[in-house]
Amino acid sequence: MVARKYKAHQWYFMNYGYTPNESETPLELQEKDEVNRYQIQLYHYLAVKAQVEGKDMLEVGSGRGGGANYIAEYLKPKSLTGMDLAQNAVDLSNRDHDQPNLRYIQGNAESIPLDDNSMDVVINVESCHAYGSVPKFISEVKRVLRPGGMLVLTDLRGPEGMDKLRSQISTCGMSQIEEDDITDNVIRAIEEEEPIKKKRIEENLPKSMWNAFREFGGAINSQIHLQLKSRDLIYSRFVLKNNLS
Repeated sequence: MVARKYKAHQWYFMNYGYTPNESETPLELQEKDEVNRYQIQLYHYLAVKAQVEGKDMLEVGSGRGGGANYIAEYLKPKSLTGMDLAQNAVDLSNRDHDQPNLRYIQGNAESIPLDDNSMDVVINVESCHAYGSVPKFISEVKRVLRPGGMLVLTDLRGPEGMDKLRSQISTCGMSQIEEDDITDNVIRAIEEEEPIKKKRIEENLPKSMWNAFREFGGAINSQIHLQLKSRDLIYSRFVLKNNLS
């Protein structure tokens, strides 16, 4: 519905953003991409953990396509396939993003329409909490990954939900290389981006929908913002490696 009704220029990201740690190299962006800096940072500091340059890559849950487009342009994978369940989002992405190493397809995270051993890296951003079966999703990722391939993932859960996700990851047959709690980084991004988000909502949506989209977009004092601050929600970043055998 969002992809069909709201085609606002430069609105190609749907994550809550990320402010990097001091240990992470500051990100240099072209002027055209500055408006999406916080959302791009969430993608960038996740994707670089898999050293994607020259590799075949899949994004599961590509949404409006901005993350995959950024990675294809800046980080130079050999190929990048963005996959989303919503055909409208796929159509919008193929129309608005044009990189020679990039395409978008429709598909289900629990039944990925790609061959076995066809990808080196899979990225999944703020998406798998909505899947019917996370173990099935990870099983499908493992199937399409080549031996030694990487899954890099961010998502948010309540504390019990995050414990369940950790348990699912620990029994998935892939090796966990890293987990970072990035809740504070996401909170800072929400707060620092507030003027941009407010301007975008007010310029592109009817006034009757401003409050709804402030909630949807995670503005300051939205439920998402407050729950992250209280740690009723936790936001984590994972790096997994497909076992060689």
